[in-house]
Amino acid sequence: MRLQEKYKKEILPKLKEKFGYKNAMQAPRITKVAINVGVGRNAKEKAYIDEVVKSVGRIAGQKPVETKAKKSIATFKVRQGMIVGVAVTLRGRRMYDFLEKLVNISFPRVRDFRGISQSQVDRTGNLSVGFREHIVFPEIRADEVDNVHGLEICVATTAKTRDEGLYLLKLMGFPFKEETKK
Repeated sequence: MRLQEKYKKEILPKLKEKFGYKNAMQAPRITKVAINVGVGRNAKEKAYIDEVVKSVGRIAGQKPVETKAKKSIATFKVRQGMIVGVAVTLRGRRMYDFLEKLVNISFPRVRDFRGISQSQVDRTGNLSVGFREHIVFPEIRADEVDNVHGLEICVATTAKTRDEGLYLLKLMGFPFKEETKK
């Protein structure tokens, strides 16, 4: 079953039951997924930036935007207008397709993966996850990659509290670690 259908048929009733929502619009839902890569010390290498843009585009299924420095910082050797990262925001069907792929394919492919720490969910129910290697995504073939880069994924929800967001993400299938309280 597709993730969007699963949300409407299974997850929404469970959220309404647990938190006592009267209306489906009160229940938290995922609004967008942002994928971000900082180019760091390779900011002056145009070929590296092009490779990152290409790989993020393949992962997301849509063309990413090159982010530029807003001001110069001499200690980091960054000049205003210099490309410092690559970002893409997914919404709608593309977002649900990406989340399905992330949960079912990419997380299991991460080496020594034991689950997402619950501390990665902020106080308003948004999740931020970092990957050290972009080759865990099925669109990227490891034998074609010259430079391995990391990336960050932020899943934004409409949840008001951390508990609502965490419960929504668990129902969506995100593999969280069971953390013991000390």
